[in-house]
Amino acid sequence: MEIGIRILIVFLVSQVVHIGAQKEGEEGCVPGFQVKEYQVEYNGGFQKDHPLMKVFFDDCAGNEGLAFEVSHPNFQVDEEMNLVARRDVMDSGTVMFIHGVNEHADDMAQVDIVGAPPRSPQTLREILGLGQIQPYRSKRALFAPRMHVNENMEPPFPKVIGTVMSQGMENDHIFHMTGSGADQDPKGVFTINRVTGEVSVSQELDREAISSYTLEVSVTDLSGKLVEGPVALLVDVNDQNDNRPIFKETRYAGEVLEGSPTGTVVMTMTAEDADDPRLQNAVLRYNIVRQSPDKPSPNMFYINPESGNIVTVISPTLLDRETLPTTQYELEIVAQDMKGRDVGLTGTATATITITDKNDHAPEFTHSLFQANVDEGSTGVAVNLTVDDRDDPATGAWRAIYSIINGDPTQNFEIQTNPDNNEGMLSVVKPLDYESVVFHTLLIKVENEDPLVPDVGYGSSSTATVHITVLDVNEGPVFFPDPLQVTKMENIPLGSFVALLNATDPDVLQSQSIRFAVLRDPANWLSVNPVRGTVNTSANLDRESPYVHDNKYTAIFMATDNGSRPASGTGTLVIHLEDYNDNAPYVHPSVVRVCEDTKDSVVIVGGRDRDIHPNAGPFKIELGKQPGLEKTWKVSRVNNTHAQIMLLQSMKRANYQLPLVVTDSGLPPLSNSTEIKVQVCTCKKNRMDCSSAGSVRSNLMMLLALVLLSLFCL
Repeated sequence: MEIGIRILIVFLVSQVVHIGAQKEGEEGCVPGFQVKEYQVEYNGGFQKDHPLMKVFFDDCAGNEGLAFEVSHPNFQVDEEMNLVARRDVMDSGTVMFIHGVNEHADDMAQVDIVGAPPRSPQTLREILGLGQIQPYRSKRALFAPRMHVNENMEPPFPKVIGTVMSQGMENDHIFHMTGSGADQDPKGVFTINRVTGEVSVSQELDREAISSYTLEVSVTDLSGKLVEGPVALLVDVNDQNDNRPIFKETRYAGEVLEGSPTGTVVMTMTAEDADDPRLQNAVLRYNIVRQSPDKPSPNMFYINPESGNIVTVISPTLLDRETLPTTQYELEIVAQDMKGRDVGLTGTATATITITDKNDHAPEFTHSLFQANVDEGSTGVAVNLTVDDRDDPATGAWRAIYSIINGDPTQNFEIQTNPDNNEGMLSVVKPLDYESVVFHTLLIKVENEDPLVPDVGYGSSSTATVHITVLDVNEGPVFFPDPLQVTKMENIPLGSFVALLNATDPDVLQSQSIRFAVLRDPANWLSVNPVRGTVNTSANLDRESPYVHDNKYTAIFMATDNGSRPASGTGTLVIHLEDYNDNAPYVHPSVVRVCEDTKDSVVIVGGRDRDIHPNAGPFKIELGKQPGLEKTWKVSRVNNTHAQIMLLQSMKRANYQLPLVVTDSGLPPLSNSTEIKVQVCTCKKNRMDCSSAGSVRSNLMMLLALVLLSLFCL
């Protein structure tokens, strides 16, 4: 037992400490700048009205009347606490201070301007830009002729490629060469004899990597003083036929429409040669070296040797997709440089040419007559129509489009094309009626998605006849009207007449009787005579029932004939219920609160009624008939639905039951005597205390004191 008491003491102490810590955390605000030091980067100055940063200041009392002062006169803190420049500022200095003050706080923050330059005076020469003096240059007497070197030169190296000359060359003068290829990347490609001026190449060159070099040559004395130059030295790399033609792809694809005239361009194949395009090394010629298959002619196509255009050679009549041995031909194309001479280098690629289909064959029905039997009242596919088409499958020249051109004035049928086999699926989309029409004769036409070529047309085989026979089926009775709508007063006597159901049998060629039954009656309020179809009440109709929606009650009835296979039909009865004043009003809310001080002791209550107008409001709300109530409470009307309850004299904080009488406006009116619970509460500073318990902290402290006292007594 002692261990349990000790655990309880530890828990209570921890709760007291936790509550105290929460209260202290809420009061931990320190007035002033929440951040004392800031940094701003200097980027050549500051623009007018451009925010530099945001300062964080909190006086812990709402920051009312807060004002800022900046040590630099050209800066200020705006209403959103952003530091901004009053004008364009260049001389900001490296540091400034911001002073924030109001009646609750007075604090200072520092702003460091990172990268701000120190100020220094400018001289008159700097202001006027007179500090630059051009060096004196003597007349040049240095000559560097343009030089040429072949690519792919074989060793040994170095090899002399030319000489730079100077008219005023003396014994103490030397040549220097600089630039890309000398002392810059690629370094050491060229060198110069410092005495004679001979220029040499020191390695094998590749024109396709670098086609020319631009260098500079100058003359100095032995001390390094410039005597002549610098002058430009250009070195060109001469091309050799060391690159073969290359096609961008190894295989190319093209297509040509069957029956195209001779000379039709099918596709273009071009290759690239990295050699000098100004020389024959990169001048290409094209040739077809193989055609597969070689039927009906080994030369069905021709390639322009210069442009690379592949054109048809075969006649249009032989270029027939349906008679050719294949629809794809493969050509091997060779590109050769040096204008196609035997010494030229070659590159090879393959071209695959597809002979595409054109709509030169009309679709034809496989039969001139199609027949089908269809049950009346049903829908779905009745018959599949089949056609032949010699054009390429899965193309617009082969895909069929069916249409009904005669025999369907009421649009009971439609045809869709099966994309897998091109068949036409003739379907019934509106049920057929045996009693109206027994036989239907349709005339169907088939066409292609793509138009036929001009010399081909649709013939008689592109139309077919379809005979549809409608089979008689026992149909269920049909209600009329559906839904049947009537209006009745709620609470009419049991057995009262509600409606007369009307159902007819569509099978007019047969003599059949009809019987009625209730199929769905959610509240079990109705009954029906199975022969006559009269509907009567079997229970009270209640407009306020949960089975009634928007004042309407819905029931479903079934009619069944006596055919060899009985058929049924359903109909809906909708009863519009008129209201009867059968529900007494009540007061809402049932619990209210008032202050023990009479000046604030007013509450509003309202009347409610499950009935509707005119059997609901306006409501009359009064005090109950108990002696002395009028001395303590007063009820007065606010509007047609609400009244206010006022406490006339101060009462102790407690719960009271206040009797009220509420009356509706029905004829005759209904009244309801009820009680509402009134809680009299203590009200201080907009807070209402309706409980007798104290604060959490005081309860815990009292409980802790009682425990300690009990331990002391033990």
